Amino acid sequence: METALQTWYEIGATVSMGVAGLGVAILLAYAIRLAAQREKKEKYDFINRLEIDTLWYVALAFIAAGALYANTFYVEAEPLWVFVRLFVTVMMGIIIGVIAQNILRFYYPFFVEKRLKKLRYSARINPSNGNRMTLLSEDEEDVHLEPGMQAEEDLHSVDYDVWIDPATGYTRIEKYNGHLHALQCPECNYQTFKVKREELIVAPTATQEGELVKHYSCAYCDHKSRKSFKVARLESDPAASLLNTPQHTVAGV
Repeated sequence: METALQTWYEIGATVSMGVAGLGVAILLAYAIRLAAQREKKEKYDFINRLEIDTLWYVALAFIAAGALYANTFYVEAEPLWVFVRLFVTVMMGIIIGVIAQNILRFYYPFFVEKRLKKLRYSARINPSNGNRMTLLSEDEEDVHLEPGMQAEEDLHSVDYDVWIDPATGYTRIEKYNGHLHALQCPECNYQTFKVKREELIVAPTATQEGELVKHYSCAYCDHKSRKSFKVARLESDPAASLLNTPQHTVAGV
């Protein structure tokens, strides 16, 4: 037992530094991969998909490194006290881990959402001539969307942004998940209010609008709410509503 402890005291600091280095490596790898994303939409998807999980892995590495390092200090005591110290550091690590998880889950999404909005609505550039493109409004963009795309938007399952180069007519269509991000909960004010299910109350027809109800629930305080949305009337002849438009690019989620 004493031999094993002595060996640990000799190599423990190195092991803890290695674990901390792993956390730094994960963070640097993420930053490099993010910088390698050329398009704003690519950066948006990359951050949205990986950032919070990556930071959680980094936090785990640092917490583990700290717990290991705390047990590298030599003490002349009975083995029982060594195990007591190990138990205390493990408990402290769990507490710090819970705090870090809550920060990443409930507070950090506010910061991420601001960055994502900035990326989403920053001006796009026409890759062929460098012209600054314009984001179309919801009404203006419909002429550039296929009937299936419009139906997705009407059901709020997908949201499309249409950017156009006024000089050439070149368009870029970007696809976003309609209810991927959590909203701010009206009860607890955390960014944890998400759509749990959607219910089509009235199906749209060619003569009347439909009605869609979205059911929200807060992951933190369990507050629930529902909101009704109008669904646009169906086109009587979808093919007739399509206009000949210049070639465009579609960027998916």
